[in-house]
Amino acid sequence: MKNNNTLKATKATTFYAVGLSYKKADAAMRGKFSLDAQAKINLLAQAKKEGIETLIVTSTCNRTEIYGFAQHPFQLIKLLCENTQGTVEEFQQVAFVYKKQEAINHMFLVGTGLDSQILGDFEIISQLKMAFTESKSKNLANAFMERLVNAVIQASKKIKTETEISSGATSVSFASVQYIFKNVEDISNKNILLFGTGKIGRNTCENLVKHTKHEQITLINRTKDKAEKLAQKLNVIVKDYADLQLEIQKSDVIVVATSAQNPTIDKTILNLKKPLLILDLSIPKNVNENVNEVPGVTLIHLDHLSQITDETLEKRKLYIPAAEAIIAEIQDEFLAWNKNRKFAPTIHALKEKFNSIKEGELNFQRKKLSNFDEDQAELISNRIIQKITNHFVNHLKEGESMEEGIEWIEKVFQLEQEKDFF
Repeated sequence: MKNNNTLKATKATTFYAVGLSYKKADAAMRGKFSLDAQAKINLLAQAKKEGIETLIVTSTCNRTEIYGFAQHPFQLIKLLCENTQGTVEEFQQVAFVYKKQEAINHMFLVGTGLDSQILGDFEIISQLKMAFTESKSKNLANAFMERLVNAVIQASKKIKTETEISSGATSVSFASVQYIFKNVEDISNKNILLFGTGKIGRNTCENLVKHTKHEQITLINRTKDKAEKLAQKLNVIVKDYADLQLEIQKSDVIVVATSAQNPTIDKTILNLKKPLLILDLSIPKNVNENVNEVPGVTLIHLDHLSQITDETLEKRKLYIPAAEAIIAEIQDEFLAWNKNRKFAPTIHALKEKFNSIKEGELNFQRKKLSNFDEDQAELISNRIIQKITNHFVNHLKEGESMEEGIEWIEKVFQLEQEKDFF
């Protein structure tokens, strides 16, 4: 029995959230820990090989995070460091590790835009959905994770619908356009080059077209057909990737929004005859800092744009209490579900134990009594089992310490259950 209990203890896992964000990690550090599509696939595959059964991964320009069940958070930290360019030492300097309730709180704040670099930015919720879908397709998402992600999605939708915390146009892409308007004179007569058609790149291009209403925008992407699809939608010019250096020379403003892991623009390709504003919206950074050595160049990075506060953001802050109330309501529903879920395996095992005892006793009576009424005995014994288990359920629901109650039941009835704990 002692050996079984030891085995059971080593298999128990806890729900963790580990990662880093704009709050403590600058753009360069976030770049080291960023995960592209292939790196995410590799991480999930490695997690499965190492016996982790539930895990989702998100990586955006502002954060890289892992949510999952593990015996120790270092299992998740190790996965992140081995699939990025970041080290454990660097992780310890800028990262966070949350467990159980804190980890749940964190996912709600992230998914509802309250933890976003720009308050009320809901783009992260789509990343969370995709992360869960990918993990589920690889059998790396249990019932707890599915219910939690759905609860966060529900909270996000309700906050967006019932409050004005996402009102007004405020996002990294919109902040980029605002910055261009405020810092570039006579913008309608300037040439703008957009390099990259990722999500931020697309949004920025749409904002530029919407707010500038001119035909001086050129789009370049490594994969030209992606650029052409966007160009058809927005009626902008497309050039080949091979023309990048030439188009830079013609430009007054460059918006860089690629997903390359290394800088794609540096001072060696800048042969300028006029001032140039470069906005780097990429994580990792895709513009080498050495461009600042070129006279006339102004380099602005994503983090600077994210710090832009205006009346829209100030107005959004007024709706934080209402958003927090919605989160509390939906989180309470989730916790109530999880509380019941925690004792469900024990109650199921208890019923199985009682049924085993019942079958043994009924077999004995069948042999002993010639006029044994099988149907009646089955009915009565099932009703007794149900009433007894109901008493146990009510005790666990109302008891101050559910864990102690579960442990007591398992010890008395010699039940062995492998569980995940949030």
